[in-house]
Amino acid sequence: MNELINIPTLPTKDTVVFPYIEIAIIVNDEKSVRVIEKTIKREDKFLFVVPQIDNAKKEGALSLYRYGTLVHLERFEKMENEGFKILVKGYKRGRLVNFRESDYFNSDIVLEPVKMNKGKYVEVLSRELIKSFEKYASKKEYITPEFILDLSQIKNYDKVAYIIISNLSVKAEEKRKILGISKLRELLFELNNLLLKELEYIELEQKIEDSVKSQLSEGQKQYYLKERLKAIQKELGDDGLSDDLEVLEGKILKAGMPKDVKEKALGELKKLSKMMPISPEAAVSRAYIEWLCDIPWKKRTKDNLDIKHAKKILDKNHFGLEKVKERLLEYLAVMKLVKRIKGQIICFVGAPGVGKTSLGKSIAEALGRNFVRISLGGVHDEAEIRGHRKTYVGALPGKIIQQMKYAKTKNPVFLLDEVDKIGKDFRGDPASALLEVLDPELNNTFMDHYLEVPYDLSDVLFIVTANTVHTIPPALLDRMEVIYLPGYLLYEKMNIARYFLIPKEFKNNGIEKKDLTIKDDALEKIIMEYTYEAGVRNLQREIAKICRKTAMRKVKNLKTGIEVNAKNLKKYIGAPKFIQTDIIKRRIGVATGLAWTENGGDILNIEVIFVPGQGNLILTGQLGDVMQESCKGALTYIRKNASKYKIKEDFYKKMDIHIHVPEGAVPKDGPSAGITIASAILSALLKKPTRADIAMTGEITITGEVLPIGGLQEKIVAAQLRGLKEVIIPKKNKADFDELPKRTKSAIKVRYVTTLDEVFKLVF
Repeated sequence: MNELINIPTLPTKDTVVFPYIEIAIIVNDEKSVRVIEKTIKREDKFLFVVPQIDNAKKEGALSLYRYGTLVHLERFEKMENEGFKILVKGYKRGRLVNFRESDYFNSDIVLEPVKMNKGKYVEVLSRELIKSFEKYASKKEYITPEFILDLSQIKNYDKVAYIIISNLSVKAEEKRKILGISKLRELLFELNNLLLKELEYIELEQKIEDSVKSQLSEGQKQYYLKERLKAIQKELGDDGLSDDLEVLEGKILKAGMPKDVKEKALGELKKLSKMMPISPEAAVSRAYIEWLCDIPWKKRTKDNLDIKHAKKILDKNHFGLEKVKERLLEYLAVMKLVKRIKGQIICFVGAPGVGKTSLGKSIAEALGRNFVRISLGGVHDEAEIRGHRKTYVGALPGKIIQQMKYAKTKNPVFLLDEVDKIGKDFRGDPASALLEVLDPELNNTFMDHYLEVPYDLSDVLFIVTANTVHTIPPALLDRMEVIYLPGYLLYEKMNIARYFLIPKEFKNNGIEKKDLTIKDDALEKIIMEYTYEAGVRNLQREIAKICRKTAMRKVKNLKTGIEVNAKNLKKYIGAPKFIQTDIIKRRIGVATGLAWTENGGDILNIEVIFVPGQGNLILTGQLGDVMQESCKGALTYIRKNASKYKIKEDFYKKMDIHIHVPEGAVPKDGPSAGITIASAILSALLKKPTRADIAMTGEITITGEVLPIGGLQEKIVAAQLRGLKEVIIPKKNKADFDELPKRTKSAIKVRYVTTLDEVFKLVF
């Protein structure tokens, strides 16, 4: 059994000392300094160096490794901080048995040198170890070829192993493991494995270093060339394209694009990075990436769904239009309950100037959304909607995507103005392109030709405006909910002028209330004799004229405080522009009808006269095909029922029938004058005048049935404005009349008819 030796012991943190090896150690710790002092006093100058298991010194033997090295203190040097710098030489490997702390460290150890195995296997392992170390040394500048040569001359294999491990740049943990091996064969094998592993690490590090150097060299070359190119461009007065690709990449990552769109944008950026900045392809590619980044993919505004707030906004900006406002408030109420309405495309249809576009702005204001609009009037090219392929010179996205960029949010109110005036030619059909935009089932993947990626339009509130639905393609009209905006009544125009238009024009022209007063009788005269419209645009222009003349007087320091009334109105805006159609007094062969126009309602006098001839039907007054058919139908009915009305059955054989509608320069069409034409024909045949205080509207069949008509409100208003007290309308229009404002219904008496016989009883 090996003998226990009690000896001063020096724990080391990161240093492992091996037999045969000289090594310098710096000692600073108080107890370790005492260990050196005790060793110096010993005659043999031996001490035991044992490595710590971890970096943090712990109390007791548990912090020390099981094995250490008995070393001889060769030299020592006292340092200024009371520590020692010592040189020791390894002697023999030892095993720690007991570790003690008093005023210095000491322990009981047992010497256990490596068990020497001999044979070919050990020799081969030793040679392989030296070869591997030679490779390792070739990577390290501090190991010389002479050192390797001297190493190969050593016949003591454990010494070879300990010299090699001492010169390896490995962790203390690996060195402790080698020190703990007690058999030579196992020592050489484990050390060889450790050395081969280190060689692999060195080769990998070298590859990485070479790669980094290569990339750095290429990057420096690119940087140099680009800087040279910028300098040349600057001298030529052309700064070229910005090459800050990192900024573009940052914009792509921050844009909130869907995954597939982001991948496409990054792919395009990669292509751009390989292009010359001055090439046309680079400009196209950069513009494409910037468009992708500028479109709102995620940003949205929060909807304000307060019904009271919305009503306040609508009432502030618009007078009247009660049914329209009620429908919009219903829309907001449903949106508040279900959070998102799918499939609601609103189409405002009405005459010019009734407030279609401003209603769209008011909806955006009420909801707290951004507002954008495009005018589709005169658009003939499909690419205006869907964009051009980016391969074309000067290609851009379509108007839809362009306006989404300006909206800056994903959920704006988007107004498509004048959709009924959209064109169609060899360049494509824009109305068909709009089908995808306005179809709730399709617009979540709207594909613009320029972008070539799907874009979600399902959060957009689309509002469409038109003057008439007749020219809107049926497939497009089917995707919209049509809301008709009727023309304004006289009292509505008066209120709009008083509370909206006059204050607005005062502000626009720098006029104060003390400078100008426009009386109600002047406003009424402007509406009746100077403007002929369903809306209020021309009314606003006439008011603006008065304001400008007042502004001129104010600038010339002339007297202001002007009062404009019906008597002096001509002085400010000239003579009346429209002479209203007069009500014809009781005359034979004349009947008063009601007509609808894009500018509102009007009265229509139908004149019929019989002259000697051969039964020809003469029609004048620019009558359209439908109105001509109404004339023929009315005449056929009267011929068929001649005996009922006590008329000669062959009356038409010896006479020509001339039907004329005055104001021949104005085109007229539609079926609603049917009962008026029949009444005028019968009046001429019976030589009996019609009533002068009654007007009528209704389509007829050749069997004498009266059919419903459209534009009822405008026609009733026209009758009121002309001073008529009574109107005849089809019974099937009773529901439409019931929905009119009370003020409109109360001012006129309505007679409902179902047949021409009932009409004739009322007009004669």
